[in-house]
Amino acid sequence: MDYARTPLADMLAAQYVAGTLRGGARRRFESLLPAHPALRRSVADWQARLLPLTGSLEPVAPPTTVWRRIEARLWPAPAATPALPWWQRLALWRGLSGAALAAFAAVLVWQAQPQPVLPPVVVVLQGTGADPGTAAPAGAMQQALFVASVSGDGAALTARPLAPVALSADRVFELWSVPPEGNPRSLGLISGSQPTVVRRDRLPQTLLKGGTAALAVSIEPPGGSPTGVPTGPVVFAGKLQL
Repeated sequence: MDYARTPLADMLAAQYVAGTLRGGARRRFESLLPAHPALRRSVADWQARLLPLTGSLEPVAPPTTVWRRIEARLWPAPAATPALPWWQRLALWRGLSGAALAAFAAVLVWQAQPQPVLPPVVVVLQGTGADPGTAAPAGAMQQALFVASVSGDGAALTARPLAPVALSADRVFELWSVPPEGNPRSLGLISGSQPTVVRRDRLPQTLLKGGTAALAVSIEPPGGSPTGVPTGPVVFAGKLQL
């Protein structure tokens, strides 16, 4: 396979940086990087494009239990001496009252701490090669890319083109959530020239819980599909991998 070809290197690098290239395919791609300058250049380009999308996220400190487990592995406690029967432990009752007080204080502290923020899920929507049937040439659609960034709780989604994608005045882009089975669900109209924030009430509650297998973009008449399912060609699509 000729990895020096720019379209192939760019496609693999986009999937690698977005995290959708997994398992054996990802390990093979990483083994190819030292010998293929074109792949390394494409990875650097995609990192420069996609990593700024996560720049607004605040760092999340790992729970204290994680550090305790690490300490327990690195410095295991010595074997305990045989314990006395519980009825011979004179400090048992004082210990129980102290433990109850400590547990109550721990619950108060846990409730006061902010819950960790889950990282976003990035979906790269690539051109499908379908004929757009508009003034926009099919080749331009195939080379263009949309990126959808979904918040870790599935309550927010932003779709943006990496470069402006022109359409004729009588056509619009419509974003769809594609379930594993059944008809796609419209997420609304999106712009081909700037980021579009999808309204929260349009997002499926099961977006990141197995209810969406892929995201897709179709070309529709003004106002969107009149039937509730794509009526025009699907020109961009990307698999949602968790």
